[in-house]
Amino acid sequence: MFAVSSLPLLLSSSLCTFSLLPPRRRRLSRLRSRRTGTPLCRLRAGAGRRAGTVINVDEMSGIEDRDLPVDVSFTRRLPPALTVGDGLDALRRAADEVKASPPAGASSGVIRFEILVPPSTKALKWSSQFRRSSLFPQFYLSRMLTSGPSFELEICGIGSAICLHGCSSAENAVSRYISSDSHLARAYGFIDMKYDKELPSVEEKLGSYYFFIPQVELSEFHSCSILSSTMIWDDSISQTFEDAVALFESCFNQIQNNYDSSASIYHKGLVPSYISGDAHVSKTGDAQLVYLDAEVLATLDAKASVQKGKFLTSDQSFVRFSPQLFLCSNMELCFQNNAAKSFIKGCCNINLVWASLIVEECVRLGFTVVEASQDFIPIILLTADRPPELHDAGANQAINQKAEQGLLLVGAIHTDDDMWAVALLARHLSWPVATDILSGLRLRKVVNSFPGLDNNILFMDHIDQILLSDSAKNWIRPDVVVQIGSRITSKRVGMFLEMCLPSSYILIDRHPCRHDPSHVVTHRIQASVAEFAASLCQCTFQRKTSRWTEFLMVLNSVVSQEIMFQIDAKCSLTEPYVAHVIGESLYGDAIMFVGNSMVIRDLDMFGKGWINYSTNGNNMMRHHLPDFIGTAVAGNRGASGIDGLLSTAIGFAVGSNKHVFCVVGDISFLHDTNGLALLNQRARRKPMTIIVINNHGGAIFSLLPIAKTTSPQILEKFFYTSHDISISKLCAAHRLKHCLVQTKAELHEALVKSNTEQVDCVIEVDNSIDSNANFHRIMNLFSDYSTTRYLNYLLGAPCLKTVDAIPIDIIHAVEYMLYRIKLSAPRTSGPSDGRFIHEGFVLKLCVDDSIVGFGEVTPIEIHEEDLFDVEEQLRFLFHRMKDSVLDVIPLLRGSFSNWIWTSLGIPPSSVFPSVKCGLEMAILNLLASQRKCSMFEVLAGSNPLVRDGNVVEYNQNGSASIQICALVDCNGSPMEVALAVAKLVTEGFTTFKLKVGHRESPTEDAIVLQKIREVVGYQINIRVDANQKWTYEQAVEFGSKVKSLRLEYIEEPVNSVNDLIKFCEKSGLPVAIDETIDNIKGDVIPKLHQFVHPGIVALVIKPSVVGGFENATHIAKWAQLHDKMAVISSTYESSIGLASYIQLAHYIDQQNSVVSRIKNKDTCGAAAHGLGTYQWLREDVSEQKLKIHATPLGDGVQASVEDAHCYLHHLNINNDKIERTYSEEEMRSYSIQVDVDDCSYLVKLQEAGDHTNEMVVLLLHGFLGTSEDWVPMMKALAPSARVIAVDLPGHGESQILQHHVKNSEEFVVTVQLVTDLLSQLMCHITDGEVVVVGYSMGARIALHMALNEVYKIRGVVTISGSPGLRDEASRRRRIATDKSRAQFLMSCGLECFLQTWYSGKLWASLREHPKFDSLLRTRSKHKNIKALAKVLADTSVGRQKSLWEDLKHLKRPLLIVAGEKDAKFKDISQAMCREIMSHGECGSDGRNGKELCELIIIPDSGHAVHVENPLPLVRAVRKFLQKLH
Repeated sequence: MFAVSSLPLLLSSSLCTFSLLPPRRRRLSRLRSRRTGTPLCRLRAGAGRRAGTVINVDEMSGIEDRDLPVDVSFTRRLPPALTVGDGLDALRRAADEVKASPPAGASSGVIRFEILVPPSTKALKWSSQFRRSSLFPQFYLSRMLTSGPSFELEICGIGSAICLHGCSSAENAVSRYISSDSHLARAYGFIDMKYDKELPSVEEKLGSYYFFIPQVELSEFHSCSILSSTMIWDDSISQTFEDAVALFESCFNQIQNNYDSSASIYHKGLVPSYISGDAHVSKTGDAQLVYLDAEVLATLDAKASVQKGKFLTSDQSFVRFSPQLFLCSNMELCFQNNAAKSFIKGCCNINLVWASLIVEECVRLGFTVVEASQDFIPIILLTADRPPELHDAGANQAINQKAEQGLLLVGAIHTDDDMWAVALLARHLSWPVATDILSGLRLRKVVNSFPGLDNNILFMDHIDQILLSDSAKNWIRPDVVVQIGSRITSKRVGMFLEMCLPSSYILIDRHPCRHDPSHVVTHRIQASVAEFAASLCQCTFQRKTSRWTEFLMVLNSVVSQEIMFQIDAKCSLTEPYVAHVIGESLYGDAIMFVGNSMVIRDLDMFGKGWINYSTNGNNMMRHHLPDFIGTAVAGNRGASGIDGLLSTAIGFAVGSNKHVFCVVGDISFLHDTNGLALLNQRARRKPMTIIVINNHGGAIFSLLPIAKTTSPQILEKFFYTSHDISISKLCAAHRLKHCLVQTKAELHEALVKSNTEQVDCVIEVDNSIDSNANFHRIMNLFSDYSTTRYLNYLLGAPCLKTVDAIPIDIIHAVEYMLYRIKLSAPRTSGPSDGRFIHEGFVLKLCVDDSIVGFGEVTPIEIHEEDLFDVEEQLRFLFHRMKDSVLDVIPLLRGSFSNWIWTSLGIPPSSVFPSVKCGLEMAILNLLASQRKCSMFEVLAGSNPLVRDGNVVEYNQNGSASIQICALVDCNGSPMEVALAVAKLVTEGFTTFKLKVGHRESPTEDAIVLQKIREVVGYQINIRVDANQKWTYEQAVEFGSKVKSLRLEYIEEPVNSVNDLIKFCEKSGLPVAIDETIDNIKGDVIPKLHQFVHPGIVALVIKPSVVGGFENATHIAKWAQLHDKMAVISSTYESSIGLASYIQLAHYIDQQNSVVSRIKNKDTCGAAAHGLGTYQWLREDVSEQKLKIHATPLGDGVQASVEDAHCYLHHLNINNDKIERTYSEEEMRSYSIQVDVDDCSYLVKLQEAGDHTNEMVVLLLHGFLGTSEDWVPMMKALAPSARVIAVDLPGHGESQILQHHVKNSEEFVVTVQLVTDLLSQLMCHITDGEVVVVGYSMGARIALHMALNEVYKIRGVVTISGSPGLRDEASRRRRIATDKSRAQFLMSCGLECFLQTWYSGKLWASLREHPKFDSLLRTRSKHKNIKALAKVLADTSVGRQKSLWEDLKHLKRPLLIVAGEKDAKFKDISQAMCREIMSHGECGSDGRNGKELCELIIIPDSGHAVHVENPLPLVRAVRKFLQKLH
């Protein structure tokens, strides 16, 4: 065995080379080194197996097109593997498939396979498996990546598919085999190193290089590992496809022979283990291992000299060229004694030595708990490859035959591989997964998808809180439970499992001891998680999503949203808030250690399951990573004690070598203050962040039943263990950084600093026992209430149509009607046009003839959108809505927005608020019609209430009506206004709202109010609304005049939100906010905290402005939680909107009652709602009248829920008030034959809009698209233009009928030819000019037409387009690339091509779009693959003439559109715009370059703007068309 200590220490050298030569040769080597006086090292290959073809690039200079890409290049990503062995088998099978069906006609190619393997597959450790292999080269490198949260990339590999060396054109040589479609494909090697083929050897030489592409490589990230293999063939260098296959098989035979799945090699001794005997060490120059990928290659200049600074370098690396030759850089372990040995020698405390070694070894093996006997963790492990417990145990049969309602319960597991195995098993079973906080899967970081989009794993993070509801507890009842891992933290879950007694309860754990105190386990399997998962994943289960599963997931969402709302709505820093957000601070590979008592329970109950996580916003690596990664959480559960927790956490940090966040309570912290001494030593570990929840005692007792029956004095004296110990001073005594936090902002800042400063830190969260107990009580009651209410709603759903017993509602028909009615007076919201006319849209959705829902969209002056904008969106949305599945859960926060995104494929933020409100209104009324009940009952469910601290059913027999506030027109003299108010008083109104701020001065408005009080008295409530008209000084002036008039509130008194609180305090008047809410963007709830001031007494909520019923309800709930009135206000809707708002307002009032009961406060009474606009309706859209009337008891004017429901249920539209009706745009489809350059084409067209409209728009799709891509946009634009979309040559149903070129290969479909074809086509369509809209390839064609077919073009819109490539070298390479892609399409077929095409960086955001799979299915319908491949090659951007210079001569208006996330084409678009604006000539209409060109960046979209975020694009195009008019 080679001894590490026998190596000479060369600490000054960053690179060392080991050459095992005979003694005489070593002496000659030393002599030669002395004579030359310069460092020189020659690496000579020994008896190793050559892998791959070795190419001297300098000798290949005479071969044509060696710098161009190979004919075929693609990457296949295989399904994740449970083990590395499974991954290797999958790679071998994939290669066998390619061998059986090789790419036809490809003389060169690169085929790559990639597969995700367990995260414990570490590069350095895995490479050690092959140290006795004769397959070379073997290499390892690591590099710290710093984009976004930094993480380390480690790579190892074995064998080479090809080797390249020479002195010139390194970039061209390598880029031939590295495709931009394969992000992980890399070439590795050295700069300034010469390869000698004859010797063979490698020696230092400036300007030379040596690169190889590995046969097999492993890329290790901190979240996962990716195993990949590469096959390369190239007939031009006599390496055939058969040779590549033979090489691949030979390599894999060696790898599989050397791979040992049971090996557990600790990497610290790895590098010395490569060396045996008396090694000679020669110092060399700075020859770091460098590597290249497609992204770096694209930035290199092929004509420039080879310079290391242009390549990606490694921080640490080694390459083994043969059994005797080994080169390493910065691998300090080569020269230093074993780290543990150094630590032992340098440590003066032998106890610390033993503690550190034991803890480190236990953690390395996955043991993180000190009380091992309680958690069944033995020190000696006995393992078997196939444990007998897996055979004939009955588990598979139990699962397969009985699991109608199966539940996967995941307890404490300790390794990344166990987490990986559970995730794959959960995906395979498709059961709900209840995860314990110690499972590592409770806090998940989202990498690739939005939470909820990936329904393959159904996580139930909040089962503990769901079980607070007796209704849920009695309903859930799983028949099969599979528990993986040790015991569960939640006592509530444990008691539930005892109660429900499933027919099969299967426990899987490694330990041989029985842990089943409740005697519910029916099957017990002693096995590792991976072994059990491997066994079960081989079985085939019926994959179906049941009604039970769907409802469970809805309940989990309900509780998750309730927890999030309550935590966000609470302004102060609470313990549940800490538990909820702590996961967001676990950057990079940070992990968590959690203490006992309330800390672990809070994390288990309130921890956020899904945490947004990505290395950066445009990281192309995201496509390769799993959808999510778990977060390891360790705990010292054992007997659930609080002793030694801090010390255990420190040992956990030492053993894991990661940044540990330790969360403990104050009593636990004080019980182990000796741990602070260990913390201060900072031996061999990364920094720690200790978060101490200090509520000055044992808070858990305040949440136990004893707290309800014991006096506060007894609790304080005997249970709370109250203290006044200063944690700050304890930290100071141990020289530790301490940070006291008392607000949410302070906590966030402290956590950020703890990550950036990289020092040990104790963060003390100050809290109190009483406030903590009260907030927990409130949280639990709201979770109980919400779970019960929504479960009752779900169970009350009729099964109209079922798929696997899940109720399915499908919207079969959609319609909108533009109405026009007369008002009795001008609207008070803006200037009057004198006509008193009001317009809007009535929406009608149908499931069938008897189930109909009505909604209303009525934009007015206060809305951003107008009628044209609204109609445009409705047309687009209605196309997507038809035949869509309706799975909206009423008022569940995020449910309606999620439906818009997942079902319609539209970013919810792009839908106008009034449109969202109208659609939601129609859907709620549709659900009410389906259930044969009122909308209020749909909103409220059974509406359980809280009584005596418990949730009970609500008695619906009470008064179901709301009070109406009268809206007063303040035009006229003070007396005229006062008399108008007096008249309304006689009609029964008791609350009035008056508009102020329109007179000459605030004093005049005050005089009006004084006159009203003189005439009417003080028995009425008066509200005034200034609509942000006044400055602070004017508002104060007004306030001083009306202070004695007892106003209920003044709405929006100042024009600056920053002056609101100041006005409250200065004037003493109660204030309400309205427009302030409307102007808040994004998540409203956290931003409302600035308005908790008691002087703000009300929130006026307009559903059509805040974006619908769901948003309005949650804003109202926030107001009620903070003891403020929530007032629903209309925006001059017809009776359809008013009837819906009446029911919403009543629900808001009932919600106020619930909030008051839960908070143990008296309700402030129902508010009068701002629906008095009904008085303005001189006409209505319906034939019947909505009943709103005064009560006989003089309680004011009221509207009943029953009357509102009856109005909507019996609604008959008055057709005399309908201007027009739209149900579905008629699409006209036809074909036109066009002859161009002795060729005949049959072009498929689709058309929408009035065929007599002079505004003609021609839509050109991108590569792989068809005219169908444009149909939603065509329907939206149809009122503005005659819109025509074509299938471009080679796409869809367009055909090349004939051509007069004998050799079809000589017939080229160039961009110029397509332009000529479209010009001829336009002559068939219209005699006038045409506006051309093109996307991607279509944008290039459109731009070409704008610059060359001026007389036929009225304007052009380019979407993600380019004027081409500027330099000849780029064009030449792009031609070859597209030719290679075309060859790949022909060789491997459309399905394989689509997978590769859309795996590129350009489509990163599109891949995350919910309609991506649907788009792929559409793309796969192309029938003429040969024509498609020809168009790809012939219309290559490399073949197209560069139009950059021509942009200066633009004559027609140009709208340039790019997606915000598409960095490449956003830059191109901006450069185009600059070029035109700086140098452009005057257009044909006299406009200059600045006037001709406009640039729009569409948010929330990438390259495929028209798919990813179409609504802003439609609006931009329509506005462009308006300008052209």
